[in-house]
Amino acid sequence: MGFQIYGVFRLSLLFFFCFTTLSAAALRDNISSNTQINSNSVLVALLDSHYTELSELVEKALLLQTLEEAVSKHNITIFAPKNEALERDLDPEFKRFLLEPRNLKSLQNLLLFHMIPSRIEERPSQESSYANKSSHRTVTSLCKDAFGENLRISRNKNGDKHISEAKIIKPNDIVRPDGIIHGIERVLIPKSVQQNFNSRRNLISISAVLPQGAPEVDPRTHRLKKPASPVPAGSPPALPIYDAMAPGPALAPAPAPGPGGPHHHFDGEAQVKDFIQTLLHYGGYNELADILVNLTSLASEMGRLVSEGYVLTVLAPNDEAMAKLTTDQLSEPGAPEQIVYYHLIPEYQTEESMYNAVRRFGKVRYDTLRLPYKVVAEEADGSVKFGQGEGSAYLFDPDIYTDGRISVQGIDGVLLPPEETEVAPKAAPVTSKVVAQPRRGKLMELACRMLGALGQDSQFNSCH
Repeated sequence: MGFQIYGVFRLSLLFFFCFTTLSAAALRDNISSNTQINSNSVLVALLDSHYTELSELVEKALLLQTLEEAVSKHNITIFAPKNEALERDLDPEFKRFLLEPRNLKSLQNLLLFHMIPSRIEERPSQESSYANKSSHRTVTSLCKDAFGENLRISRNKNGDKHISEAKIIKPNDIVRPDGIIHGIERVLIPKSVQQNFNSRRNLISISAVLPQGAPEVDPRTHRLKKPASPVPAGSPPALPIYDAMAPGPALAPAPAPGPGGPHHHFDGEAQVKDFIQTLLHYGGYNELADILVNLTSLASEMGRLVSEGYVLTVLAPNDEAMAKLTTDQLSEPGAPEQIVYYHLIPEYQTEESMYNAVRRFGKVRYDTLRLPYKVVAEEADGSVKFGQGEGSAYLFDPDIYTDGRISVQGIDGVLLPPEETEVAPKAAPVTSKVVAQPRRGKLMELACRMLGALGQDSQFNSCH
């Protein structure tokens, strides 16, 4: 009996020790997670400094929480490129690559590559001692995906200090207790980010669709009049996109293989899911994403079309535009589908291609998946305007998503097709039926008159 009590006592002590350890760990994590940044922090100084381009990129890259954790643990050193280096000197194509939502990781790696988890301060004594001789050392950045690439701090014989290939033009520009900021003349690009950019720009990794003429189709049977020539795998489908949308098992499939084929050329469902995820990360297009996924089955249908080799351009209205739709416009059966169908163009168009078209031809009419309506585009105020009158919308978020199959262009209004003007048929003139009396000849009339004068006309029926 005593042995059992002793065992229960030891077990109670063990439970008490584990509970105390877990509580202390949870309290420590809670304290570390609730760490607040002082107003005199180097991060606050960066956001309020004249390095506006860098501070905007830090906010767009969602790095504030990561930098707050780094500052709470140790001092940091930020090598801040000047605004001209990020605004004018940077390659426009490379900058467009960094600002795409799907390349958020590359933007984060680029910015963290400019930050050192230690304090590197320029002192006057060091500057005088290294005035006539060169020196260098390597430091590690906060970028964890740099794959061992370090930064090299060096000083030439003239006394100019460099960080890798960039010259430090403003040493000790901003000094704070938890960090320091040095101004540099150019952007430091890690090799991993450069490789990602080169792979995206490589023509092999881009599935571009060349425009080809559609074969001749019999309008009565919707079949090809002539047997189609053999098409290579991955080529655009032969039948119009409207036939692929129509239900029924008797339709011939498109020649382009789907995701279940042996070569796996197009995975339409993954591409549609990717562009909807991009809309959500981009912000301001939640209503359209909700309609595509929850209210309708359009996401699945678009994925099937892309899998069969078709291309689509989505004119995406933002949330402010979708909020202007009335309840009557959305309550009718099939109304959300018809509205979205009018914003789907069965072509692959980018902001540049549409702007060049309207600049060259004035007004351009694009087919939509809502037959038989077309959407009119024209140039206005240096942008592309769709529609006419009060129902027009401007393209103001260009190329939100472009992958060679699906192109998403943000617009600031909901496009509605022009109402069908039904002409009432002309009323047929009312004709009254006139019963014609039998007409007598002139000789009979003359004879009746003579008989009437003699008083004998009553004996003849023809004279009555």
